[in-house]
Amino acid sequence: MTSLETPPAVLATPAQTKVRFPEGFVWGAATASYQIEGAAHDDGRGPSIWDTFSRTPGKVYAGHTGDVACDHYHRYPQDVALMADLGLQAYRFSIAWPRIQPDGSGPVNPRGLDFYDRLVDELAGRGIDPIVTLYHWDLPQTLEDRGGWTNRATAEHFAEYATAVHARLGDRVRTWTTLNEPWCSAYLGYGNGVHAPGRQDPAAAFQAVHHLLLAHGLAGRALRAAGAQTLGITLNPTEAYPVDPSRAEDLAAVRLVDGLANRIFLDPMLRGQYPADVLEHVARFTNLEHIRDGDEKIINVPIDLLGINYYQPTYVTAREGAAGGGGAYPGTEGIEFVAPVGPLTDMGWMIEPRGLTTLLVRISEDYPGVPMIITENGAAFPDKFNRDDPDADGRVPDADRVDYLDGHLRAAHAAISRGVDLRGYLVWSLLDNFEWAEGYRKRFGIIHVDYLTQRRVLKDSARWYQEVIRRNGL
Repeated sequence: MTSLETPPAVLATPAQTKVRFPEGFVWGAATASYQIEGAAHDDGRGPSIWDTFSRTPGKVYAGHTGDVACDHYHRYPQDVALMADLGLQAYRFSIAWPRIQPDGSGPVNPRGLDFYDRLVDELAGRGIDPIVTLYHWDLPQTLEDRGGWTNRATAEHFAEYATAVHARLGDRVRTWTTLNEPWCSAYLGYGNGVHAPGRQDPAAAFQAVHHLLLAHGLAGRALRAAGAQTLGITLNPTEAYPVDPSRAEDLAAVRLVDGLANRIFLDPMLRGQYPADVLEHVARFTNLEHIRDGDEKIINVPIDLLGINYYQPTYVTAREGAAGGGGAYPGTEGIEFVAPVGPLTDMGWMIEPRGLTTLLVRISEDYPGVPMIITENGAAFPDKFNRDDPDADGRVPDADRVDYLDGHLRAAHAAISRGVDLRGYLVWSLLDNFEWAEGYRKRFGIIHVDYLTQRRVLKDSARWYQEVIRRNGL
């Protein structure tokens, strides 16, 4: 998956052109447990690495935590009613492992499972299909104390946890996703330390990559044995482009970045072996003893659906003295990660819908036969809502987000037109929420959340998305 040329000038359908998605295309929204649930100490929930990390001075903006977040744990009926009002056909949410096994292993906490029981039943009553993510970064702190994802035992515990959740919800949940964005869990959590657990150790990051993938394979096989209908995983691949495709050095830089971001995950999952050039690079930082005989076969569990989270592409160039990508891309010294240029989102991320088309086409061509779904796509913008304005009409204008979503949906449609088997689109996010190290200052939701009052207000993008779903197109 290495780009050898810059992206073509136009890939997506031009704005204002009507497009229709295939019959049966799934429209939905996505969230994550720690970002919305709150209720951090309710019903036997144990601490997660994000509880610990958010309480570490200087790690999260303004010392924000997910203790309350959107209080979804108590307000889920209201939130599901909003989903139904928007016409959502599917809702992707994650299970909080510390609710199910407060210590990460051992006895199951039935009160934790009770919450997801109620949520799934509420969704079913509204005709909304649940898509479960078993791990969206909130590792039980007890497991981290034993080494976290650098410890092989964590992968084995994950399979036991997955089995316990399926035993309770498997009669109503068809689609099971093992992990969300293992790149973030490994590199941001153990490489550069900007996410929980906050470690900065390239060797630990590569060990975490493998044990996360092993967890996917072990849990996937356990779910298959238990009768799971649809099995998947969600990645956040990035299409890497050379600044100068005529320079061999830039192409080599792209190859390395692509290996660390994409092929290190996709190849063992879908081809049954790590790429040789990636293993050679990893061996610079750690011996490969953590990769045991037979592991790649376990990781290569057949999947039915590959989730794609897309936000922006990556541009790189080889330059002597460049710092590289740090712990997020260990060993990339001499490579400059080019700063994004406008227009940008409130996160400072480049808005480039055509990169989504290119990415989907490339994955489809390099790893044929695996249906895909966009499990996250969206943007943070500084939305405003004045709760004290008596003349407020209950609107939150967010034209920038509407334009962003429109462009990316057209890019997705362009990929379908080029033969990509894309089954659905889940907007990120349903609600404004705790945005990890950024705390509550960045808003991705199509529904505004007033964190002081917990009032929900549909943004203009929500009403726009409602019409997209109704039309099955733009």
